[in-house]
Amino acid sequence: YGTWTAITLCLFSFPPFVTFSRNKELTMKVVAALAILGTASAFAPAGVSTKRDVSVMSSLDSEFGVSIETGNKCPPLGARILEDAQPSAVKWFQNAEIKHGRVAMVATIGFMTQKFGVHFPLYLGPTGSNCFHPESDQAWLLSSTTGTTFSDLATAAPLDAIQMVPAAGWLQIFFVAGWFECIAYERQWNQESTIPGDYGYDPLGFTKGKDMESAEMKSLRMKEIKNGRVAMMTMAAWVSNELIPGALPVWHP
Repeated sequence: YGTWTAITLCLFSFPPFVTFSRNKELTMKVVAALAILGTASAFAPAGVSTKRDVSVMSSLDSEFGVSIETGNKCPPLGARILEDAQPSAVKWFQNAEIKHGRVAMVATIGFMTQKFGVHFPLYLGPTGSNCFHPESDQAWLLSSTTGTTFSDLATAAPLDAIQMVPAAGWLQIFFVAGWFECIAYERQWNQESTIPGDYGYDPLGFTKGKDMESAEMKSLRMKEIKNGRVAMMTMAAWVSNELIPGALPVWHP
């Protein structure tokens, strides 16, 4: 069930904007409200710039993850949130972004797999969810309580498949997620790793024996962050389109 957990987590992302203000009266009210806010701000006391503010902004602009897409500067909203933050808080946000990005990248694979009808065999048994042939007369039960089989799961829409996971499945998912968070906390905070997203898990050995601060590794780490950001936006759009058909007016799985 791990792939569908990733999709569930991405439900916390923002849905796409829906245009609804064609009514002239509503539009005029919005314009008037913005004008009032603009006028009020003109009489608000001006903030006093300090050397500390400048140093904080400069520090945030130099943090890893700030890229050319935002002019090599921390976005205004992020700068506002982190203006009084300690270095440990910045580190926490960096790790949170990387975790969400990794979950979203896995979710995009799971979402497309489910939509395209491609399914992997489970323990090579008669699961009914093998490759392009989810039908099976000997499908294994996913839940004896509800009578749901793996064949049923294989033919369901992505969001419907989430609802079909039994309580015992969710318990396993949350247990594994909690176990991983304990490992991540140990690596990042107790062992004080200086590399956000480094949790000591690299089964394919991509980072083995390599300097994480080298130009090559920094480039790869930045690409991971950017791909994760795209994946989070993608999952927000796909899930929104599943809930509101037509919300994403471009081709998608």
